[in-house]
Amino acid sequence: MTPGSVPGRRAIPPTRKSLLMRLKNWDDQQSWQEFCRIYERIIYEIALKAGLRKVEAQEVVQETLLSIAKKIAGFDYNPEIGSFKNWLLKITKRRIVDQLRKRPLVAETDGAITIEQLSDNSVSALETAWDEEWRGAVLEMARALVKRRVGDKQYKMFELYVLQQLPLKKVTAARRVNAAQFYMAKYRISKLLKSEMKRLEKNPV
Repeated sequence: MTPGSVPGRRAIPPTRKSLLMRLKNWDDQQSWQEFCRIYERIIYEIALKAGLRKVEAQEVVQETLLSIAKKIAGFDYNPEIGSFKNWLLKITKRRIVDQLRKRPLVAETDGAITIEQLSDNSVSALETAWDEEWRGAVLEMARALVKRRVGDKQYKMFELYVLQQLPLKKVTAARRVNAAQFYMAKYRISKLLKSEMKRLEKNPV
């Protein structure tokens, strides 16, 4: 269950209830691998934003996933009581604090989050960063899903013009399409992205 390394890309759709239920079976290695693939990246990024070094952040990932394995049997999936997203954040914060306390002296650095902030129940900078990472990951997942639906050719036009902000003439010339074809692709993909984002965020966890 312990990850060997943190993946290079984020892929965090809202948690499916079925996946969480399957995690209660420790022998379900496939579900654990899927869970790690989805969530270890966001834990790693948040640990870095809390001021930890890369090695410390990797330790937070491993310790957080180990804590999940130990506690998942007692986790009750009930969005009305509390979301998995917030439960995971709470555990991650504790593991970050553990790493900070291992240091001989916790010194404040620019942009770092102190133990006092991490222990505060109020909305902290870390929680704000967590929400940003989470939404960014959901957006990336939505883009991946849309790309599968429209194909590489149409999505590449959208990527070059909208995401990379290249001039329209350069995009149409590079992809060998006319402006009408491009605008139709842009309209379709933009609409699909909005739809996927709404679907993924409809039942946040």
